[in-house]
Amino acid sequence: MNNDRILSFISLARKAGKIKSGEFSTEEAVRQGKAYLVIVASDASDNTRKHFDDMCRYRDLPFYIISDSLSLGRALGYEFRMSLAVTDQGFARSLEQKIQAFMSSKEE
Repeated sequence: MNNDRILSFISLARKAGKIKSGEFSTEEAVRQGKAYLVIVASDASDNTRKHFDDMCRYRDLPFYIISDSLSLGRALGYEFRMSLAVTDQGFARSLEQKIQAFMSSKEE
């Protein structure tokens, strides 16, 4: 499995209106309890990664660092994006399965 399947699924979730992206919108979705999964770009600052990691740990939300801001942005229809929150439980569960499958295939 490759990263393109994850990005395609993120694009599908965005088209369905189940994604909040950008640091402010992602943080707002997490604080309001509307986020089911959070993704941060691998090239985000250490401070940004730590901030979202801490927020997600506190709220017991899945948190992943995948891809780069340019690829995440393209999947969402923007130039770049550092973070996103999935606001639908079904999409979040499916995306998490795809991410875990991708990570386990990288380890082999």
